[in-house]
Amino acid sequence: MRTDSSPGTLPAREHLPAADAGTPVLDVVVPVHNEEKDLQPCVRGLHEHLTRTFPYAFRITIADNASTDSTPLVAARLEAEIPEVTNFRLEQKGRGRALRTVWSASEAPVLAYMDVDLSTDLNALLPLVAPLISGHSDLAIGSRLARTSRVVRGPKREFISRAYNLILRGSLQARFSDAQCGFKAIRRDVAQVLLPLVEDAGWFFDTEMLVLAERAGLRIHEVPVDWVDDPDSTVHIVRTATEDLKGVWRVGKALTTGSLSLDRLTRPFGDDPRDRQLTDVPKGLARQLVGFCVVGALSTLFYLLLYSVFRQFSGSQIANALALLVSAVANTAANRRLTFGVRGRGGAVRHQAQGLVVFGIGLALTSGSLAALNTASAGPAHSTELAVLIAANLAATVLRFLLFRAWVFPDRGETTPSTVVAAHTPSSPTYSTTAPTAPYAPLPQRPVPHPQPYGPYPTTTQVRAGDAADGSWRDATMRLQPVRPHDTDPGDPR
Repeated sequence: MRTDSSPGTLPAREHLPAADAGTPVLDVVVPVHNEEKDLQPCVRGLHEHLTRTFPYAFRITIADNASTDSTPLVAARLEAEIPEVTNFRLEQKGRGRALRTVWSASEAPVLAYMDVDLSTDLNALLPLVAPLISGHSDLAIGSRLARTSRVVRGPKREFISRAYNLILRGSLQARFSDAQCGFKAIRRDVAQVLLPLVEDAGWFFDTEMLVLAERAGLRIHEVPVDWVDDPDSTVHIVRTATEDLKGVWRVGKALTTGSLSLDRLTRPFGDDPRDRQLTDVPKGLARQLVGFCVVGALSTLFYLLLYSVFRQFSGSQIANALALLVSAVANTAANRRLTFGVRGRGGAVRHQAQGLVVFGIGLALTSGSLAALNTASAGPAHSTELAVLIAANLAATVLRFLLFRAWVFPDRGETTPSTVVAAHTPSSPTYSTTAPTAPYAPLPQRPVPHPQPYGPYPTTTQVRAGDAADGSWRDATMRLQPVRPHDTDPGDPR
């Protein structure tokens, strides 16, 4: 996992405007490897569906990764016959590598991909990309595990899919429901920042991208899909599952050990309503209240345990003072780190000193309560003492939060971070601190296409990877450069 640079700041979500322009709004990538049988019906069916239902200009990109059969010829023929189809050729296998390469080169503001077997019903395509066009969401995935999804597949694949998603939820705390469905979309501005962080070049690419996106606070939209299993699928289930589990271990290790700093992935947008300065609404109050309540509940249990222990060999006042002192030190340290987000050792001694002052106020409150109880009743029961102390501690807790927030850990304001845009190069990831200067091109309206007769296969066609530097996808032979140094590793088995 790449951890050498911050992923940067993503631009605010905006609805992409609809107007005439030369750039397709949607680029649907179909990654293939030795799919000479399914490629033509897939592309023609997809093209017919988009022509009939999609209101904007679109492109279909065939990403041929190292096919050894006649797939390159079929792809070249489709490119020659259908204006909205283009063809990329990569000399190495790997679905993740193909998607990363084509998405990195595409200029379309919305990028999608789908499997060549058309297992997912195409009626879900427009609902998939609509939230990205509107600016509501950053990524979108088709889900076969949603309640309203209609899925036809065997028990073996059903078990593997559900087990894998349970593993993701248990190990990586993933909240998305289906990581493996070959039906996903992403905004291009998000992809430019997120893709340099994704290391996998195979089947785990989708999962790693989704996990990082979720940890970055990006909004993932899920679409229930109708899905029918392809009995002729060439996916090697055991090998794919093994590679996926290795990927889960690698990503989980990076998140657990902190080699992937989550601080660098949070709050990537400038339009998060939680970051807005609102009059009479303290910033972060809700989050701090939740954290303080959790720490306070644990501290109260710790305090009562200590009080019960100390009460065995001392009076109530001494036991209360000792228990409150120990729990107060632990409470201040926990709130410093968890509730108010203060990291490092700087100011730790001063915070503990101020915490002891707050402890003194709490001690006076609880000790006064015990004194009042002893005055009102000679020799009260131990359970009565605990009840009085719980009530006094609740009052002391409210006062402690107010003092912590206003005096010990005051919000001193935050400086506005500079906008960072990721600029990835094959040799090493680099990031410039230049804000984007040009917004998206307006969304082009799709012209009404004229039927074109199917032509014969070209007699001689040479297909190779290409460069989209001039924006021309069809008239020039393109050369795609690898976006990872290890993408050229001939030992990659995928």
